[in-house]
Amino acid sequence: MTLSPVFRSHDAVRLLVDGGVLDLLGPALVRQLAAVRRVWDDLPDVVGPDSLAAASPDPPPVEALQRHFFLTLFLAAFEHLGVAPARLDFYAELDFCLVGTVTAADDLFDDEAKTSLPLAEIPGARLRAILELMCFERLRGRVGARAARSGAVDAASFAGVEKALLDEMVSIGRLEGSEEAGVARVVEPEGMLESVHAVRGGRLFGLAMVAPSRLETGTVRERLVSLGPALGALGTAFQVVDDLVDFEVDLARRSHNLLLSWAWHRGPAGERAAARRLWAGEGPLSGAVEARLPESAAAVLGRARELGRRAFEGLSDLGFAFPRELSDAVVHAIVGEQGVSRMAAIAGMPRPRGPA
Repeated sequence: MTLSPVFRSHDAVRLLVDGGVLDLLGPALVRQLAAVRRVWDDLPDVVGPDSLAAASPDPPPVEALQRHFFLTLFLAAFEHLGVAPARLDFYAELDFCLVGTVTAADDLFDDEAKTSLPLAEIPGARLRAILELMCFERLRGRVGARAARSGAVDAASFAGVEKALLDEMVSIGRLEGSEEAGVARVVEPEGMLESVHAVRGGRLFGLAMVAPSRLETGTVRERLVSLGPALGALGTAFQVVDDLVDFEVDLARRSHNLLLSWAWHRGPAGERAAARRLWAGEGPLSGAVEARLPESAAAVLGRARELGRRAFEGLSDLGFAFPRELSDAVVHAIVGEQGVSRMAAIAGMPRPRGPA
């Protein structure tokens, strides 16, 4: 799970354009892209020319919003709540660096190769992830120095933010570390939501609140405190969606997975039995979600939708006019290419017969 998942489906593109989201977030997107550009411009001072690749930080607007949707949403909410322009620029740069750090760490855990910087081709996903981690550590320091020069933050305050961020990332990372050897039991759904998803998703999104909660004062700080639960609910919702999309991967690695938990503890008799057989290693895993766990999958998607609605209601209650009616579509859209068809299939499944 990364701090800023990416819209990849065609439905997501239509959502952004036809739903008016691009118009709503347009000014914040311009600011966020400018922040990405400044960070990229720092990169030649961090690595030599042989380590760089030619790339542009300015994709077309829809593609840019797909790539930076949550960073842009956070930034727009911060501006709406009264954060000053210089601080907005600082948070935009800092959060982009956080996304890069968290994404690279996620790549190390998952042996994937998602990229945030225009670095030259490097053989091996893990080596690429390590290099991106090292670069973002240095880039984040340059972000702090630039903010100090502009007067957005003093050096001592930035050091405090850095310490708080590292402490929080270590705390969140303990959960990933605890799963390296596999989990021994299937935790019941509510316990898993609280101890896993609210950490891996909710607290991860909450990283965007660490600097503002330490630096802002007065009524701006008070309003930002109210934003925290909405971001936490949003992050938790997308971790739930990750469990639907990554069911086979989680089962093979013996990681916590809410769909398995739901089927194991709350599913109808046939799905409870299927969950136990899958946990015991009985295949095939391919297509198991759609064919063997349909009611549990529909119930888990329902929980993700509930969390998404809660998040957008929280934003609306703060006066931020993101359309509440788009919350379900947003929840469905934040998946990688491999998740688009599965989310469509689950969304079309009949809802569970009993209370979820």
